[in-house]
Order: sequence, then C-alpha cells, then structure tokens
Amino acid sequence: MSEREGTVPAVRPASLKEARAAVLDTAGRISVAGAGTAADWAGRLGPVDAVLDTTGLSGVITHNPGDMTVSVHAGTPLRALQEELAGHGQHVAFDAARVADGATVGGLVATADAGPSALVYGTLRDLVIGATTLLADGAVVRSGGHVIKNVAGFDLAKLLHGSYGTLGVLVEVVLRLHPTPRAIGTVVVDCDLADAARLAREVLASQLEPTALEWLGRGRLLVRIDSTEEALPARLERLARLLGDGAAVAEAEVWAEHAALTRGVPGSGGRDGTAVLRIGTLPSLLPGVLEALPTSTVTAGLGTGVATVSVPAGAVAEAHATVHAAGGTSVLRSRPADSDAPAWGPPPSALAVLEAVKQRFDPDGRFGPGRFDPWEIS
Repeated sequence: MSEREGTVPAVRPASLKEARAAVLDTAGRISVAGAGTAADWAGRLGPVDAVLDTTGLSGVITHNPGDMTVSVHAGTPLRALQEELAGHGQHVAFDAARVADGATVGGLVATADAGPSALVYGTLRDLVIGATTLLADGAVVRSGGHVIKNVAGFDLAKLLHGSYGTLGVLVEVVLRLHPTPRAIGTVVVDCDLADAARLAREVLASQLEPTALEWLGRGRLLVRIDSTEEALPARLERLARLLGDGAAVAEAEVWAEHAALTRGVPGSGGRDGTAVLRIGTLPSLLPGVLEALPTSTVTAGLGTGVATVSVPAGAVAEAHATVHAAGGTSVLRSRPADSDAPAWGPPPSALAVLEAVKQRFDPDGRFGPGRFDPWEIS
C-alpha cells in the first residue's frame, strides 16, 4: 500500500489477480492512475476512496516477431517497450510527446493521445488489437488477440480509447508492430499558417509519402520522411524543392522542440495564466479554426487535423465553442490551479450513447468521477 493523490490510499497491484482483489476490496470510488503524465487532463478528478496504481503491471508478456505483435502489461512505459523492441528491428509506430516522460501504454490508450506519425499509422485505437480489462464488479473481459484481423466479439479496446479510466482498468494490451525505419529525415521551412496549409496540401498530393506534417506556431512547417539510407537524400532533396525557397534539411532535434510545445512547455500547468487545449477538426478546417482562436503557442497536424493550443485561461469556453462550431472536439490538458475553465466543450450529439455505455460498464459510477465534467456522465 502506498499514497497517491494526497492522502487517498493507493494500491499497486503486480498481477491481474491482485488488481481484481483491489477493485473488489474497495467499496467506493476508484481512480485509475499510471505514470501521472496526464493527471491534469480532462475534468478534474472528483473525490475517490482509493487509487489503483497500474505501474506495477509492467513488462512484456508475449512478443511474436514473425506476426509483428506484442502483448504487454498496461503499466509498461512505452519508452521501455520501444527500447526492448528495437533489438528486433520493430517498434510501436506511435510518438506522442509524453512517451519521453515515461507515459504508460494503458495511460496513452485511456487518454487517446497521439503524435505526428498518426498521419500514417493512426492512433493507438488503430494499433491496439486486443486487451484485457477489469470492470467495476470484478469481471475480467478479454477482446481481440495476436491476430490482426479479428472479427469475433466486441472490440472493447477501441471503446476504452479516450475513456480516461472511467469504464474499467486496462490490465493487458496487445499491439501491432511495424518495422523500424532504416533512415529518417526532416525538411523545415519558415512560413505562416496560410502558406503552411497550402504547402501541406501540395506535399500530401505528391508521391513523397510524408510520415509527419506539422506546423509550429512560431512559423515553421516540419515534414518528416521515413526511407532507406540509400533513397533518403534524393527524397529530401525533392521535398525541399517542393517546399520552395528557404527549405532545408533539419536536425532530428527539431522534433524535441515540437514535443515540448505539445506538452505545453513553457506555461505547463497554467503557471503563466494560460490553459492548454487539444483540439481536432477536419484537416481542411483546422487552419481556419486556429486563426479564430486567441492562441499563443500551437503545434498543428495539418494532415491529421489535430492541434495543441495554448490560450488564456479565461478564453477556454470561447475556444471550446469555436471548435464545436466547426464540428470538432476539444479537451483541456492543463489550466491554472484556481481556474474553473470547462474541461470539455458543448456536449456531443452522442452524449446519450456515452451515458448508456457508462451505465453498462460502471453502473455505480465507481471509476474516474469528474473526468467528463461538465457533461455529467456518471
């Protein structure tokens, strides 16, 4: 037994059996916690009676290099998993900024996080092919497995993607893998958002096959290409010609700057009176939405439609409304401690479905109270 989240008792199970016992032994509400890299995201956690710390559920269970799949405990840091897979020339094609901070596989699934490579490989929703989940009544549910095409049963893993620990405890996750790129290169060009959007369309229409296409609010477009060592120089040269005057091959460190901005640094946690939002729209609408927001720091996936923006804490509700009006979604990732800014925008049309799912999986509202406030899903 340990302490997390103040004086709330926490338990750190090391097996599915121990996790199930912890859930059954707790009569009240439970917070599911991983490495804590997204503890401030979404709605503020309401009062709980215990914290279930998943970081004891760590390590590879089964790796099938030939099938390019791996099953891991959900508390495994993705960074550690990538290091282990590298020896086999494989990786999880996922590069969310907080992976470097020790984010766990289960936490990344639960928060629906993603990185620049989602342009090609999608999110973890696309990479998870199986899961073992513990429900509030102690039931253990298994879905999918080490088969890429699996049509039998209900794909619970996709339902848990973005659930913020409100439906159940992810205990084991099965992931599809991809070969590690032999060579990676990036071309950068200084430009404003309008030019970046135009150039992004031209790159996507070309045969260059970028694996990431991101605009930094400081006025730079980054385009990344995965290739073989032999072919990479020529492809980067073609890309630079397409991007025009000023385009140049960049050092890999440029992505560290991108990751820092995505995490909300500087200003993380609202220390400068700002809040950080993650927004998503149709890619074609994203530039217009960004232009309409009172943003100061931005990273924007011009091919995915997903952006991280820093706005004044007092403008969060307005920002939510702007994104909602464009048919998009938005969620708060950090805010000043004294801010009452809403974590989510106007309720989606599918709110009744979300409430029904919550009632089906957690009828007593035991997991993650407050995470979807102000929608009042309980």
